[in-house]
Amino acid sequence: MATFASKRPDLAGARVLVVGAARSGLAAAELASRHGATVVVNDRRPEADLGPAADRARACGAAVVAGGHPADLAAHADLLILSPGVPPDVAPVAQARRRGIPVWSEIELAWRFAAGRVVAVTGTNGKSTTTAMAGAILRGAGIPGGTGGNLGTPFSELLADDAATAVHAVEVSSFQLEAIEAFRAGAGTILNLTPDHLDRYPSIDAYAAAKARLFETQGAGDAAILNADDPEHARFLPAIRGVPHFFSTRREPDAGAFVRAGRIVLRTSLGEEDVLAVAELPVPGEHNVQNALAAALLCRLTGCPPAAIAAALRAYRALPHRLEHVADVAGVRFYNDSKATNLDATERALRSFPDGTIHVILGGKDKGADWASIAPLLATKARRALLVGAAAPAIRRALAATVPLEDCGTVSVAVESGLAGARPGEVVLLAPGCASFDQYRNFEERGEDFRRAVARLASTGSGDA
Repeated sequence: MATFASKRPDLAGARVLVVGAARSGLAAAELASRHGATVVVNDRRPEADLGPAADRARACGAAVVAGGHPADLAAHADLLILSPGVPPDVAPVAQARRRGIPVWSEIELAWRFAAGRVVAVTGTNGKSTTTAMAGAILRGAGIPGGTGGNLGTPFSELLADDAATAVHAVEVSSFQLEAIEAFRAGAGTILNLTPDHLDRYPSIDAYAAAKARLFETQGAGDAAILNADDPEHARFLPAIRGVPHFFSTRREPDAGAFVRAGRIVLRTSLGEEDVLAVAELPVPGEHNVQNALAAALLCRLTGCPPAAIAAALRAYRALPHRLEHVADVAGVRFYNDSKATNLDATERALRSFPDGTIHVILGGKDKGADWASIAPLLATKARRALLVGAAAPAIRRALAATVPLEDCGTVSVAVESGLAGARPGEVVLLAPGCASFDQYRNFEERGEDFRRAVARLASTGSGDA
């Protein structure tokens, strides 16, 4: 049996089973194959549904087992790589654990082969934006490396830009952190914690425990960064093995990043340094100030000078589907926050605009959210709620006495209704608070549908797309 005790294991001749043929699984298969492993890629979907994924797996020399997860599939494996979308209790994983076979996530495998360092970002909301900000700062400072992870480009593929001097900005999810062993972030942050993915985790405690793995695998010289304004941050303090730092928009931590007189300030072992004015950030909302604080701190602790941090943050533009300004049509502003797949993200989006100006599109595949919890904020911020998807009946029951509700069914109908009922200067906001899987393959597809619907209105009306 192969052994994997060293950081960079010898995979020559090792039998590697990759469970899950999505982006990260395929990237892991390619990486393992390049290092001499014999690879099998397994997916529950029938091969006819895998399409190009099966072709890509075979192109790197992997065998493909599709149509389910056979119980004995791990019988001869030396290492199992588990894709984040696959539940950790499927039969091959259970068998591997019984046999004492390592079960790693793709980020663990990639970290083993990375020559450069890692800054890692997790949390319930804001991960992708903060990771993208950090990547922009690092590249703007002339530091090589890649930006990705759960954000889109798997960590394994970022190694194309690897070097001893590289710093990779990597978004990591709780699903990925479940299966790390030695993965180590020189600087890492848990941005926040609110209930999410409770269809996978039995409790918020279990969800938090997965997030906490980011700090538990750090060492004495690493930086562990927390949001001092998040009431849940204290639960992660016992997991810290490195040096704690905090960011806040409301107070000034002894070590960290904060806002003073409208300006972002860093306070680290390098001293206290003024970076830029909050008003210079081109993305709206207090949550984006928090994201910028976290990104600035991650990068300063990794060696980026304040001037490079300021320049990159001034130039930053919102990622697609994350509070993205799509167009103005007849004076009505349209914002796409399809990535708001839980109520905390929806609340953050609502707080980004003036009171009483929002026509918000809510709904999709419900995660069992407590919709009544957003009623007070909705009553303050929104003029109407436009309901779509499978969750519409549950939302209507919870929010019936809050604001006028309109059953639209689909995003495109909601966009049309939003324009019809909005006044110039008001906002039509897609911040659904739900997963997208009732009507779409993912949140990106939902966001693209919103964009197309807005573009149709702009092409026929007096809009500026």
